[in-house]
Amino acid sequence: MTVNVLEKGHASWDRRREILARGIRAAQPDVVALQEVVRSGEYDGVLDLLGGGWHIVSHPCWSSDGVGAALASRWPFGELRTDGFRDTGRIEAAPWCGVVAAEVVAPEPLGTVVMVHHKPSWPRGHEREREMQAVTAARLVESMLDDRSRHVVLVGDLDAAPDCASVRFWCGRQSLDGMSVCYRDAWAAVHPHDPGHTFTPANSLVRQGDMPEEEGRRVDYVMVRCDDYGPTLHIERCEVSGSSLSR
Repeated sequence: MTVNVLEKGHASWDRRREILARGIRAAQPDVVALQEVVRSGEYDGVLDLLGGGWHIVSHPCWSSDGVGAALASRWPFGELRTDGFRDTGRIEAAPWCGVVAAEVVAPEPLGTVVMVHHKPSWPRGHEREREMQAVTAARLVESMLDDRSRHVVLVGDLDAAPDCASVRFWCGRQSLDGMSVCYRDAWAAVHPHDPGHTFTPANSLVRQGDMPEEEGRRVDYVMVRCDDYGPTLHIERCEVSGSSLSR
């Protein structure tokens, strides 16, 4: 599951917090990627939403006011690698950008899966940065695999629609900077004729927020890495949960 919680300084956090926590509990995910969580003083937004019993790895970069991202798993983590995207163009607009690649030691028959929580730049005009960040993240994953055959699942708020170059790169539709990879977009695999917008004016928070003219986009993704013959895991379901949760 991937959830952009919209950091608690916005839009009636006390009410939203309960809705978010209830929605996550109802979905019963084994792995959750959270964006725009807050960690300040004794307050930990990840624990506030998820409760105990989770293994948690934080993204490498957080804003000065404690906004960032984290990956949580019911199962323990093995090897971890991170990158804060400090050499990928303009970074001042999104100080919490980064990627975490983590081995999740799941029980058999699934076994260990490399979970990749990717959070690139958000501004509309920063597609060049998102392209560079996608390449950096993909190279991090490939170096972690070291030519081994492993299941890899990419999750996160990619802040780009499916036709953007950064997402096309992940899906194997174009190369960037001399590199190419191929991941299967879970939503497109199950709902090929449904745009599946996750940032949409149907959510009143969008109309009341900083982007009242938003037309609607899908910016949140779950993807499975492909080998030469297709995705290494069968994609059975992919759902949008509520107005601000996707999995």
